[in-house]
Amino acid sequence: MYENTIELAENKLILLYIIKKIKYPISNTQLTEIVLENNLMNYFILQQYITELISSEFLITNDGDVKKNIAISPKGNKVLELFNQRISPFKIQVIDEYINNKLEKIKKEQSITSDYTITESNNFIVNLKATEDNYIIIDLKISVASKKQAQELCKKWQDNSSEIYNKIIKSLIE
Repeated sequence: MYENTIELAENKLILLYIIKKIKYPISNTQLTEIVLENNLMNYFILQQYITELISSEFLITNDGDVKKNIAISPKGNKVLELFNQRISPFKIQVIDEYINNKLEKIKKEQSITSDYTITESNNFIVNLKATEDNYIIIDLKISVASKKQAQELCKKWQDNSSEIYNKIIKSLIE
């Protein structure tokens, strides 16, 4: 029983640590990817702990246009400061290395979004968006005729958003 309590506490502290280390809100999907890729805990336990941390107000959620993001609360920060020594140094090293290697990818996933919805007239509205530090750089809505076109636009935006943005700006300015 005692070991399970220590493991539970460490796992919750790990989640707080990951989000604090990244320094800005991330999606549940991103947090899940970090935890699972590093074999820190299993998926079901992870989701349970996220829910518990949100319920106890150690984590907070803010709903973005497309994604619900998770951030550490002041209460969560305080708990982490008091008990961060309970996280295994090995796990901290693994997390730090992972985040240092993947931080740009994580930021891009957070700042570049694409989504589509179907309209009543069976067209698709594609929403392409780029943000930086909570400022909208571009928010473009395009109507297309098919789901395939909508998916292709979303993929192209995810893969080449900077290039597409620059072309749009250049076309508007010239």
